[in-house]
Amino acid sequence: MINKNELAKKINDLKGLTNDEKSALVELLRTQKKYGLVWEDKIENVEKRLLENLPVLTEVKERAIISDSPDAPNHILIEGDNLEALTALSYTHGEKIDVIYIDPPYNTGNKDFVYNDHYVDKEDSYRHSKWLSFMNKRLKIAKQLLSDKGVIFISIDDNEQAQLKLLCDEIFGNLDFVATIPWRKRTAKSDVPHYLSQDYEWVLCYAKTNYEAGIKKETRKYFETQDFPGKQWRIHDLTKQTTAEERPNSFFTIINPKTGEEYPASRNRTWAVTKDTFDYYYKINRIVFPGDYDFLKIDRPVLRYWKDEDDKKLGERAGFVSVSSHIAEFVGMTQDGTKNVTEIFGEKAFGFPKPLSLICYLLKISNPHDNNSTILDFFAGSGTTLHATMQLNAEDGGHRKCILVTNNENNICENVTYERNKRVISGYVTPKGKEVEGLKANNLRYYKTAFVSRERTNENMRKLVSLATDMLCIRNDVYIEKSFGNVISRELVRYFEDDKTQMLVVYHEEVIPAIVEMIGTVPKRKEKIKVYVFSPNRYAYNDEFYDVEDRVMLCALPDAIYEAYKRVLPKKKPDYLSEVLHELKGQTSETEESSESMQSTYSKPVLDE
Repeated sequence: MINKNELAKKINDLKGLTNDEKSALVELLRTQKKYGLVWEDKIENVEKRLLENLPVLTEVKERAIISDSPDAPNHILIEGDNLEALTALSYTHGEKIDVIYIDPPYNTGNKDFVYNDHYVDKEDSYRHSKWLSFMNKRLKIAKQLLSDKGVIFISIDDNEQAQLKLLCDEIFGNLDFVATIPWRKRTAKSDVPHYLSQDYEWVLCYAKTNYEAGIKKETRKYFETQDFPGKQWRIHDLTKQTTAEERPNSFFTIINPKTGEEYPASRNRTWAVTKDTFDYYYKINRIVFPGDYDFLKIDRPVLRYWKDEDDKKLGERAGFVSVSSHIAEFVGMTQDGTKNVTEIFGEKAFGFPKPLSLICYLLKISNPHDNNSTILDFFAGSGTTLHATMQLNAEDGGHRKCILVTNNENNICENVTYERNKRVISGYVTPKGKEVEGLKANNLRYYKTAFVSRERTNENMRKLVSLATDMLCIRNDVYIEKSFGNVISRELVRYFEDDKTQMLVVYHEEVIPAIVEMIGTVPKRKEKIKVYVFSPNRYAYNDEFYDVEDRVMLCALPDAIYEAYKRVLPKKKPDYLSEVLHELKGQTSETEESSESMQSTYSKPVLDE
């Protein structure tokens, strides 16, 4: 991809060209278009904050819901702008998210999309640009969070579906486009413009190459008979719903060589094989006729499959079948989502929620052989994705973990997202008086975004490490704080431990000798102790930990956080194209007017109204 800024500087340095010629070349470069979307990149208020500050996540401990079950998965709810939260997650969960589901604002112009604290209405000539700019920044970070088997599902309607598809093609270019999945959101209405009811929305799906969709199927029934001892087999239909005209080579009569009974193909349902292929299958014992086995109730020849061939073909997908991009109506519509919320709250506490059954379905077909995945929804809304995650775990004994992100506009995070899942965990009573048992084997932890200045002073770096301790707990999925050896002030060091993980956070390097001595006295585990040490640079005090190097995994902070954030934080980029044009054309008012006109022509998004 051409770096236009660099090329503009080279044009400016060329010898033998007049300023007018250089200016013409730069203008050509600036107006050059490519296939895809062009839009005005509008800066958000949140980006302005991130130009000056680093986001961190801090726990609101009084809202934590902790299960009595020691193996309960830890789910995370983050209150804050999702761009800030995604930035923080780039450190805690880089390449660790297996499934992302989001239901972003559809930008209908009906007060559903807020940009810089203002609703974007239908009359805003840049409403598509604002939405694309908004989505572009978040999806770019989301891509970096996906694991090597990761998949992302995005719900959308016709207002932005075409634009979103092009945007995703550009962002997820090295991922596989899986499908645009239609979802029926309601039954048909007659009182609609043009008398064509828009009853469907869409779910765009992109995935890493290691991703496989599928769904558990009923266990296949295999037989073992005396004529094939130790070799299990099953049967499969040998006909196909095609006409004789469509498959003339498969329109023939099968004759049972043992009985002489004839089985002709019908004109509207031919055999699935040709005559030559049938003869070959019969020769290798793949054909089963009616009467061959008393326990089989068949009225025509069928094809025999061997279990070892199935297992070899399916590999780790044994027990799963592919799914259609058509979502059956049993998955539910918008009215079912409203019913889900109403049953929990006794009222319609959230508008147009996705049905629980839809999210359960999407999660169920995502890497179906793995029920320990990590799931992210950064447009959490009423919190359906976490509800679905806990529901699936209860059904199949899985250990899926879910991360939700939402702002607290109109107290939605506190009063809807959190409250809904709190009731799902603890149990609730429906408006009809039915008691619903809680999904108690789950932990839910509540976080808010906080900030530290990006300026790398010693004070700011120490503050960042201190505030980032909750993020380290999220990163390592360890939350139980204990004392470590001799009592040391929590201002100097903190220690976290569970059955799987040990984690030390060392805030002041002067306590390292005492820490090393204590590490040498505690029982050795299979897994190394994760030790995060404050350091003004990248040095993690490896020499000081030399005597216990086989027992620790060292990491220097805050450098590791800076490195993760560097890939996603907004940057102050000088616009060299504008600077070169300004230099070449001079600072006359006429030139400024010309430049403004050119800027407007170039920047106006081609898809905007």
